[in-house]
Amino acid sequence: MSHPDHTQPDHTPGVDAASALDPASTFDPASAFDPAATLEHLSRGTRAERLVHVRTVSAREGRTVDWPDWVAPPVTAAFHGEGITRLWEHQARVAELAHSGQHVVVSTGTASGKSMGYLLPVLSALHDGLHAASGRGATALYLAPTKSLGADQAARLHTLAVPGVRVATLDGDTPTEERRWVRDHAHYVLTNPDLLHHTLLPGHERWRSFLRALRFVVVDECHVYRGVFGAHVSAVLRRLLRLAARYGATPTVVLASATVADPQVLGSTLLGQPVTAVTEDASPRQEMVVGLWRPPELEDGRRRGTTAETASVLADLVAAGVQTVAFARSRPDVEVVAARARESLGPGEDAPRVAAYRGGYLPEERRELEHDLRERSIMGLAATTALELGIDIAGLDAVVIAGWPGTRASFWQQAGRAGRRGQKSLAVLVAADDPLDTYLLEHPELIFDAPVEACVLDPENPYVLGPHLAAAAAELPLTKEDVQWFGPSVPDLAEQLVAGGALRRRPTGWFWTRQERPTDHLQLRDAGQPVQIVDSRSGRVLGTVDEERALTTVHAGAVYVHQGEPYVVTDLDLEASVAMVVAGDPGWSTRARSESTFRIRATEEVAAWGAALLCRGRVEVTTRVTSFQRVLPTGEVLGQHPLDLPERTLLTQGVWWSLPAEELALAGITEEGTPGALHAAEHAAIGMLPLLASCDRWDLGGISTAHHPDTGLPTVMVFDGHPGGAGFSRRAFDLAPTWLTTTRDLVEACTCPTGCPRCVQSPKCGSGNDPLDPDGAVAVLSHLLSEREVPALG
Repeated sequence: MSHPDHTQPDHTPGVDAASALDPASTFDPASAFDPAATLEHLSRGTRAERLVHVRTVSAREGRTVDWPDWVAPPVTAAFHGEGITRLWEHQARVAELAHSGQHVVVSTGTASGKSMGYLLPVLSALHDGLHAASGRGATALYLAPTKSLGADQAARLHTLAVPGVRVATLDGDTPTEERRWVRDHAHYVLTNPDLLHHTLLPGHERWRSFLRALRFVVVDECHVYRGVFGAHVSAVLRRLLRLAARYGATPTVVLASATVADPQVLGSTLLGQPVTAVTEDASPRQEMVVGLWRPPELEDGRRRGTTAETASVLADLVAAGVQTVAFARSRPDVEVVAARARESLGPGEDAPRVAAYRGGYLPEERRELEHDLRERSIMGLAATTALELGIDIAGLDAVVIAGWPGTRASFWQQAGRAGRRGQKSLAVLVAADDPLDTYLLEHPELIFDAPVEACVLDPENPYVLGPHLAAAAAELPLTKEDVQWFGPSVPDLAEQLVAGGALRRRPTGWFWTRQERPTDHLQLRDAGQPVQIVDSRSGRVLGTVDEERALTTVHAGAVYVHQGEPYVVTDLDLEASVAMVVAGDPGWSTRARSESTFRIRATEEVAAWGAALLCRGRVEVTTRVTSFQRVLPTGEVLGQHPLDLPERTLLTQGVWWSLPAEELALAGITEEGTPGALHAAEHAAIGMLPLLASCDRWDLGGISTAHHPDTGLPTVMVFDGHPGGAGFSRRAFDLAPTWLTTTRDLVEACTCPTGCPRCVQSPKCGSGNDPLDPDGAVAVLSHLLSEREVPALG
């Protein structure tokens, strides 16, 4: 029997008797927001035990320097008109490095003004180039990972309105005729890596005048580019620089990042070229109060759901006049948080407005929500990480985070969304009922005192680089000299593409041989064909969902929620990429179930632990969504219904360990108890790996089996949930003693009798968390580790 652990989360909201704040309360946040008083008020009375830790992040004075004398006068005038006459030291440092032609990455805190560091040299170069003899003048590209961030940057530039500098947005919503104008006339083009990959680079000959004049490339929020997505974006950036060189341009690249470990390594890895890092944050910061919040136990011993508790905290803050954003992990969670907060605040026109904000909404919906949040007509917003990035939402007082967001960098990025206009702020982490959150509540120093993680990406991942080399060859024939852009594996991968019929080798290089464009079959985000969600009665498109998520969230019979309104899916047509829905609340939610198997394709590293083997290598994971359950809000399962959906196969990297059955017997594990012990160990190990790697559990999958045909032994495997691997399993192998010891200690410390979300239950288990044996997991992991000397964590 195998046990998958990489489907979408289920959602079982709870009910809280103490929801909105008492209107008769004397608490008043007033205009000078007091986060400590607000947190004290939130935790009054019976709620006091929910607040388990408070940390105050002290205010910081800013350090300024004079305005650079090389900035073009109209650019100076534009910023001086906004009252900006001096720069923070880090802004000036970035601007000087970029102006001198050095690639630079700035990695400073949220709201530290990173954009000024690149806007000064970019806008000055564009203005100075207006009178160039070529007529086109200098050009620049700005790349954002989300449309929202690009739109926010466009609004900022249009407000500045530097005379003569033509700014234009190029994304999936840009009409064809407008794209021609952008290509032929715009100086500063705001786009994203996806459109660069699919449109600009394959059509580079039509963009030759733009590329020939390219002076700067800005890569905003570059910490997002990790794992396989980061490897894709790295290849796209290298293809861009290669083509710019073809047209005689050597653009300077400026990368902006949230605080990450080793930003210089991140920037150099993305570009394949030396990058200078600016990391000392000289901007001022007002005091931030951070609270760690544990949801209460219910009468049956379970903890109240994270989404329900987050909704209550959000409603309490909004009722007190505290403008708040609550970050939730998934799209359904966002809808649940917003709906329950609205219920707590009550009906009526006078009730503060709470809305949801997530991917899958139409662009005009997102723009309207962002506008209303800025105008404070929305006082509470439940959002996915789409709002985590640098969108300029000013005036927020508080942030509530529903469950650990996966990395310290993301935690501080989300927390920093409040207090963005020189005011004090509040951040509350509502712990999820899972292993990692439980561990962090007991070890808050790992949040506040440990360094942020490094971004892990492998630009030479052959599953990623190979297709991009094919795309590069279609743009411009590959030669051996292209190792300067793509690394030393170019000749070997090119020959593999020749063997596969994609390239043809000639004395002058490798050429693309086919009629179609290689970029048409290569997605950067591995999302597959987006599936439209359509109201069958009105024909209105409610939103979109990627193909993989569609199998678990919009299959026939699934309940889909959009802005608090439930819909039931009547049909999922994968060929047409459409899911048809009808409005209506059936009274339950749905949860998909799946089955998975894995095959070992290649073992790349092996470590002998006594009779056990710890291995790392290439694996093939096959998953099929087999059924779904109807689940009442109480968590009761009404029934299970079969589904006939296609298999999905993932070629990736994994780490696994095998232990002979006789060794399990020595640990006290019977043959009947083996599946539950291994399954529990697998779940807990997945839950704890994000403590050591720059990932969260949704980046990972796992399978356990009492007998695997490739090893011939009881085996537990954890794998990267991305094609070709993302580096997480490699880090797990390197830190296996610490990883598995921390996992064992967490399960052993839990007081539950049969396994709970705090130790071994997983919110994304495809087999419904059955069977699970936490005591067996402790015994197995202890036996596995018995011959290892384990280094201390941290």
